[in-house]
Amino acid sequence: MSTAADAPENPVRAFLRLVMIEHSVFALPFAYIAALTAMYLDDGRVHWPELLLITVAMVGLRTFAMAANRIIDREIDARNPRTAGRELVTGAVSVRTAQVGAAVSLVVFLGSAALLNPLCLALAPVAVVPMVVYPYGKRFTDVPHAILGLAQAIGPIGAWIAVTGAWSGDAVLLGLAVGIWIGGFDLIFGCQDVAADRAEGVRSVPARYGIAVALYAARGAHGVTVVLLAWFGLATGAGAPWWIGLAIVALAFVYEHSIVRPADLSRLNRAFFTVNGFIGMALFACALADLALRGLTAG
Repeated sequence: MSTAADAPENPVRAFLRLVMIEHSVFALPFAYIAALTAMYLDDGRVHWPELLLITVAMVGLRTFAMAANRIIDREIDARNPRTAGRELVTGAVSVRTAQVGAAVSLVVFLGSAALLNPLCLALAPVAVVPMVVYPYGKRFTDVPHAILGLAQAIGPIGAWIAVTGAWSGDAVLLGLAVGIWIGGFDLIFGCQDVAADRAEGVRSVPARYGIAVALYAARGAHGVTVVLLAWFGLATGAGAPWWIGLAIVALAFVYEHSIVRPADLSRLNRAFFTVNGFIGMALFACALADLALRGLTAG
């Protein structure tokens, strides 16, 4: 007699676990900072329909990217003890289900881009390409982290274009800050897979140059991130809350790098997930407070 425990899992729920939908928190705060800053500089009002479409587009693109990553890397994941429990490896999610989910997510992204403005739609394929190239990057370059950073830099730039319909140097500053930030913490995350990556020929900075070099490179990347965020604040006339937020980010980076050392990776997941999630939310909260004090209204 079958029981509830024996029943197959809902495929939608399994797919959402596969793509780690809750980790959209890393990308969304910076897209919101870009969009709301652009709205403030444009007419000082929040445009809720645009903000909703930006949210849908961001989640759609990230979901597509994660699904594509899992599909492309499923054989590598099966040979790595850390990733051998992923849904495509265990069969909890079929390749067909992941492909359908990726296709639906891509349609959602493209549809949202089309509804925003013509430039968003025209540039949408540019946003998709690095999402697909990234998982292949570890097969042909020692710095796939840079490809991931490029992919993530597109988020704030795209959100700004979604509001204004035009390219912006200010958006590029924020996009570069986000891309270098994420590339930096990907360097940290990759340190836990050095042995498996070397055994399988998977390429990365930690696998090629060692954990110590990767951690030094991550520190440098996060130092550059702080500089770029300061530059963005100056370029957009940010007020005191933004600079308070930037100070919090800098301190969080110091803490993150203090708890991950070449000889001790035991707190790596705290650094990667908890600290970086906090960084995004803290800076967004301060940016929102700053824009509100400067006169951004709810529309």
